[in-house]
Amino acid sequence: MKHFHFPHFTLISLSSLFAFIFFFALSSQAANHKEYAAKGSKTIKVFDKTNIHYAPSKLEGFNAADADGIIRLVNGRIILKKINVPHYERNVKVYIKTTVASNGDRWDKSGSVFVLPKKSAINLMTIAQGKNKFPAVDAAKYEKFVGIVAGKDYLPTVELMRFMTPFGVGHFSGKDDKLSAKRRPVYIPKWADCVEWQQDITDRYSELEGEAYVGVFIDTWTDEGYLASVELQFKETPISCYPMPRTHVLPLVNTVYYIGQEYPDLFARKPLVTDFNLPKGAKNVKLKYIVTGHGGHNGGDEFTPQENILSVDGNEVYKFTPWRDDCASFRRFNPGTGVWLEKRIASYIGPDGNYTEKEIEEPVGSSDFSRSNWCPGSDVAPEDIPLNSITPGRHTLSIAIPKAQPVKGNEMNHWLVSAYLVWEE
Repeated sequence: MKHFHFPHFTLISLSSLFAFIFFFALSSQAANHKEYAAKGSKTIKVFDKTNIHYAPSKLEGFNAADADGIIRLVNGRIILKKINVPHYERNVKVYIKTTVASNGDRWDKSGSVFVLPKKSAINLMTIAQGKNKFPAVDAAKYEKFVGIVAGKDYLPTVELMRFMTPFGVGHFSGKDDKLSAKRRPVYIPKWADCVEWQQDITDRYSELEGEAYVGVFIDTWTDEGYLASVELQFKETPISCYPMPRTHVLPLVNTVYYIGQEYPDLFARKPLVTDFNLPKGAKNVKLKYIVTGHGGHNGGDEFTPQENILSVDGNEVYKFTPWRDDCASFRRFNPGTGVWLEKRIASYIGPDGNYTEKEIEEPVGSSDFSRSNWCPGSDVAPEDIPLNSITPGRHTLSIAIPKAQPVKGNEMNHWLVSAYLVWEE
């Protein structure tokens, strides 16, 4: 058998040729791409330690923007501000960072950072101003729950981030605070001063681009309330031929009771059903779904796993049980939580160096208990549901929580859900 040997210089020449071809291909591809002008990365600080509280004697009705441009709605439980976001040609990633500390309210409360939908003539601000009301709803479908689905001249509010305040972080975090000084577990070196969350919200860039109203709602009923900061980060790619994908957002559902709305226990009796139209040319369609269950009594929807079933045109597209069992990991944010003692048998190293056992009483905080998709001090990430086979035209979304419980006396069972569609041109 003959063996052929290539000279060394031939191998070098071949590798150089391949490198030249690869470089030429890249250069030709770049030459055929449009160059997009850079705007530069940008950070917008929307709110900076702004007080969100319940102050009916001070903030009754609608309050015009103050010197910092902040508008306060519903007796101070909502803060709102107009911002201006650049129109980017190059691709950007958009992030939201939210920071919360107690200003004296020690309880775990629902919170929502949102943007008023651009294509909705009726919104939270015009309702607070007395210019509009939520559209009337079909009582057979939605009972008394106004504002939770689209109506005439109205689209539901678009959530940018759902979060839950922890028990008293910041205000009750001092080492000498009488409320929390003896409640700190041995494994927590110190209480946190605040809680901070960050999420990627690039899919909602179109709702922020240009002029937009961004707000924060916290379900507080105290005059002290909370201090909230919100920052929007726009990180532009350095690659000049990488354009910004143009996305569209269609808000479908939002049951958060921002302004004059009831605790939404509709799911205890029926699914929430709404229609929508998907335009021609929509690509990479996704349904985004944010959900938390509430009802703080023993056995309430907050503390019992409940299956959520989402269907489009009668076909199930997503089914899951929203549940968090890692709440003990948020203990450092919860200095004001209630604490109980539970007995258990503990195994430990005794004086002789060997393992032994005995019954002990161990402190357990309310903030440690598992909950329906949230913990005191956590944010809530949207569920991402691709709708790969959906076609243009009219469709129906159904959200069912079959074992949800009704409001009954002081048992305030309810589910806060928001859903929106996002697609590319």
